[in-house]
Amino acid sequence: MSFQQNIKWLLFTLFSVLLTLTTACSNQVNLTESNPSTEVSSSSTSEAIPKEIQIGYQVSPNGELLAKALGLLEKKYPNTKINWIKFDSGRDVNTAIASGSIDFGLVGTPPGAIGIAKGLPYQVYYLHDVIGESEALVVKKSSGIQSLNDLKGKKIATTFSSTSHFSLLGALKTAGLDPEKDKITFLDMQPPDIYAAWKRNDIDGAYIWQPTQAKLVSDGGNIIVTSKELADKGVVTVEFGIVHKDFVKKYPDIVKEYISLLDQAVHYYREKPEQSAQLLSKELELSPEESLKTMRQIIWLDVSEQKKYFGESGQIGLLAKVLKDTGDFMVTQKAIPSAPDVNTYQQALLSDLYK
Repeated sequence: MSFQQNIKWLLFTLFSVLLTLTTACSNQVNLTESNPSTEVSSSSTSEAIPKEIQIGYQVSPNGELLAKALGLLEKKYPNTKINWIKFDSGRDVNTAIASGSIDFGLVGTPPGAIGIAKGLPYQVYYLHDVIGESEALVVKKSSGIQSLNDLKGKKIATTFSSTSHFSLLGALKTAGLDPEKDKITFLDMQPPDIYAAWKRNDIDGAYIWQPTQAKLVSDGGNIIVTSKELADKGVVTVEFGIVHKDFVKKYPDIVKEYISLLDQAVHYYREKPEQSAQLLSKELELSPEESLKTMRQIIWLDVSEQKKYFGESGQIGLLAKVLKDTGDFMVTQKAIPSAPDVNTYQQALLSDLYK
């Protein structure tokens, strides 16, 4: 064999050896990737913590807005994308969760009672607050309205199927007024539209929540009645958190952790009210002083105060009773054809989280 033939033979042999080694390594990699224990570990991790969490929030001066401002969820899950999606009302939150576009949401008692009655795919996991002076009927000074009886023949805006709408109707009932007979015109508007209509003098007043309420008062409005006064007469409204049934089934630990973060935010507010107001002022579009005032107009609830609302030891919780009363009222307003019994509302509460 010539020298050139020897070189060709050696090169061929070396190439064959390299090809064999490459194939063996490739097979070894494929075996590793298809290893059952590896797949289970990866799947288990992805199931425990989602890649993204969609939170439908409202600009209400409560613990959830403060948790957002503090970035508590982002700090807890740095590798998860937290998407905060702003909504103007609970009915829009209902629509979003029905479509599956959000995992968490915040609603008031009327949209919550309606959502449960309609069988929307969510459950209640946390009671954020009991509404007090943060919602009120504000009227223009030029309207001549001094009391509820002066609403006859006037135009009042509110957001239909909201806590404010519920309170407005309750206020008229306590005053013995009938919107139809007394020719009181209700206009269905979202908060930004209410403020614009107020500036145009298209309305005489509005029953609305913060921070829009403060803007109307700053623009010369007078408060006629608040939800705190109505609560003393039995017209109770609250705001609570809802979570999609699919999400809580798949990620129960995330829901529990979020509850603990909300609790942390409530205690931060109680210990540092001024700092909390400073954090919320940008979102509320109010000064820190005005923000603190609105924050003090609602009753913030922590974890220790949830049990009586959610129920325990087989007992019906206070929140289920409030939702049932609200649902019955919404039937009279033709918002829903019928309301379920109190047990159905109780089943919508994740009371097991507070055992």
